[in-house]
Amino acid sequence: LDDLDGVLESAVIGAPHPDFGESVVAVLVPEPGRTLDRSTIESKVKKNLAGFKRPRRIEIVESLPRNTMGKVQKNILRDAYATSFQSAAS
Repeated sequence: LDDLDGVLESAVIGAPHPDFGESVVAVLVPEPGRTLDRSTIESKVKKNLAGFKRPRRIEIVESLPRNTMGKVQKNILRDAYATSFQSAAS
């Protein structure tokens, strides 16, 4: 995902999914001054990743949460997107 045009950095997490148990969420940060288009990202990812590796949801944020050591705090991302797929159950 980091190699996609316009993507500065990314993180991938698992979020609870009512049908699959857990599903992939990609959290992307655009390069400064750029905007990311979800449909373009989805089509590029579809060409390059196997179905089970593809994110079912793509979120675009200004920055990723980091600790004092500079590591991405995936636990914060998991908490933030824990209900991402709730509407899929409806």
